[in-house]
Amino acid sequence: MNVIETYIPGLYIIEPAVFNDPRGYFFESFNEEKLSAGGINTRFVQDNQSKSSYGVIRGLHYQLNPYAQTKLVRALEGTIYDVVVDVRKGSPTFGKWFGIELSADNKRQLYVPQGFAHGFSVLSPTAIVFYKCDHLYSPGFEGGVRYNDPELAIDWKIDAANAILSPKDSNMPLLKDANYNFTFA
Repeated sequence: MNVIETYIPGLYIIEPAVFNDPRGYFFESFNEEKLSAGGINTRFVQDNQSKSSYGVIRGLHYQLNPYAQTKLVRALEGTIYDVVVDVRKGSPTFGKWFGIELSADNKRQLYVPQGFAHGFSVLSPTAIVFYKCDHLYSPGFEGGVRYNDPELAIDWKIDAANAILSPKDSNMPLLKDANYNFTFA
């Protein structure tokens, strides 16, 4: 398992060691000890899974403190473009976004610490996304940023005319108007 640091502090790409043979493949998708050796020491308490069709954009979401969530995200089926935005006050990368293709084929995962707005777009006909969280979902502490905030200028890798969003995601505030209570440490 390879833990790769990104240009945003605290954000990591996880690449598993995949063992292929005539029967198929095997890999460890989660190994607490190996992640810890790479600098990730998170205790996960909830798993989530979603299925979406091409063009769906889910996000950009977060939970406010004291129920903020760290996530470990991967695609079990299909391909997504996974995007995070740093919303930690005082961070050298505040308001910057990072995107990566996660797929059933590349088996990569993205470790998203607390203090990031998270979302993804579906690039394949369908995608099943699985992610671990370190805090339980708390509906009264939801927050988010509008997916098409012009200040962020996120390229979701799909034509805007094909984007499928929930009413909630379509009406999220711009980053400058969003409610967030994260501080860079």
